[in-house]
Amino acid sequence: MPLSAPSAAGSRFTSGLLLAVLGSVLFSAKAIVVKLAYRHGVDAETLIALRMAFALPFFALALWWTSRGAAPLSGRDHVRLSVIGLLGYYAASYLDFLGLQYITAALERLILYLNPTLVLLMSALFLGRRIVRLDMLALGLSYAGILLVFWHDVKLEGDDVALGALLVFGSAFCYACYLVLSGELVARVGAIRLTAYAMCAASAGVFLHFLLMRPLANLAAGAPVLWLSLFNAVFCTVLPVFATMMAVARIGAGNAALMGTVGPVATIALGYIFLGEAITGWQVAGTVLVLAGVFVLSKKGASAGATPQPGKVPD
Repeated sequence: MPLSAPSAAGSRFTSGLLLAVLGSVLFSAKAIVVKLAYRHGVDAETLIALRMAFALPFFALALWWTSRGAAPLSGRDHVRLSVIGLLGYYAASYLDFLGLQYITAALERLILYLNPTLVLLMSALFLGRRIVRLDMLALGLSYAGILLVFWHDVKLEGDDVALGALLVFGSAFCYACYLVLSGELVARVGAIRLTAYAMCAASAGVFLHFLLMRPLANLAAGAPVLWLSLFNAVFCTVLPVFATMMAVARIGAGNAALMGTVGPVATIALGYIFLGEAITGWQVAGTVLVLAGVFVLSKKGASAGATPQPGKVPD
């Protein structure tokens, strides 16, 4: 018996919510997988090269599929897509992998969740967007939460936390640049085609970086690292990218962003289970503040009738 229109709409919305949660949790698991791989003595350059090597075939196939019958890209489009790909999926990912050597997975995820606030600040500086009181409230909540967890982790772990936090903040900044620069291109090129192209361009940057810094023999990193890299590529990169896109198509970017706030909570839980990272009151309080800031921004966008980019983080 076919579903009625309201039932079908409800089913579509529910599936969209589940896809958004799935995408957020899988993205969050990336930090856990990376830190597990570091226990085997692998370096960041090798780890990110293996991840992109396993993920590239999926994105190359997606690029070919979405380009069939689509309007051809201009030379300027190719340059812009390559630049944003290098920013969003090469520079951002590399800085993130470096930072995870020094900080907990939970703090890493919280810093990456500053993306919406960084996009807001860039839009104000470069696109002339006015910052209102609600924006200031969101900024204050988010950065207070980060400072709370950062201060606590510095007291426990020492100065290396500052270096790691700075690297991951650089990752968040690069990804925010990617989001701002890709805004106009998304509508014209398409989200899947843009992401697939950006991933392919980033892979070229990652492989060149690896060849310049490490011997090719490093790719034979041992079975545990290879399996973790394969898992990272398929379950923490490819699947969450497409799950998030499907969620946005079903429930809209604002709702997908709100469901994405389960990410930091999932990271805390996964870090406790797989890495033995402690769950402290300071960490929980900081997480609540950061998520409150993201929530304020999301509700503001929804009340204004906007359709912002999904609250994605560097993957």
